[in-house]
Amino acid sequence: MNQAHSFKLFLVMTLALNADRATAAPMASGQEPTSPPIDCPLRKQGIDPTHMRPFEDVETYIAFLERADRGLWQKPDEVVAALGLLGDETVLDLGAGSGYFTFRLAKALPRGKVVAADTEPEMVRHIHHKAMSEGIQNVQAALIRPDDPAVPADVDLVFVCDVLHHVADRATWLASLGKEMKPGSRLVLIEFKEGNLPEGPPESAKMSRAQTQELVTKAGLSLVFERADLLPYQTFLVFRKPR
Repeated sequence: MNQAHSFKLFLVMTLALNADRATAAPMASGQEPTSPPIDCPLRKQGIDPTHMRPFEDVETYIAFLERADRGLWQKPDEVVAALGLLGDETVLDLGAGSGYFTFRLAKALPRGKVVAADTEPEMVRHIHHKAMSEGIQNVQAALIRPDDPAVPADVDLVFVCDVLHHVADRATWLASLGKEMKPGSRLVLIEFKEGNLPEGPPESAKMSRAQTQELVTKAGLSLVFERADLLPYQTFLVFRKPR
């Protein structure tokens, strides 16, 4: 382990320890907290930070997800605006990655919150640390299993962007998603279109729009809206679970 890596590992463990201390330390009598404590989501699930991927690898992947040219075709601000959020909802950013959409969603929810869930501890750590260091109080990071979307009971909208093609058993995963969503809540599903595109996964990993709609419909949700004109390389489908 080189010196730079050792220092970064020490920094992460120190931040985690400080977060734990902030959570555990009692407030002085009459003292008002400047912001609520943010408990470490990985510590609560027993994740050992020394067993996580090297910072260099994680930083490279985060830089790829956050690259400036992605905005030209992903159009994140337009996507968030198209959701028609009222500002007080609870949104689950499922497969949040680096938080590319998480923090944009948080800005649109001044009275609500975003649960940023991912299967990769490194991404959960990154989102948690950014929310903590920047004082963003309506973002909650959560580590989930690849086979369970783990939708919290109070979620009004599930946001899934560029994630479904990573799921091994899509039918079972979507069935779990539909079962866990509360009646009346929405699912926003953004996935890459078929064809030879300059962005996106290999063709073998893609599903057709018809296949996607069929699986989601079998999961108990109905298509209520589509923005076919918004994204050049992706479909934008909105489903709702019946009340």
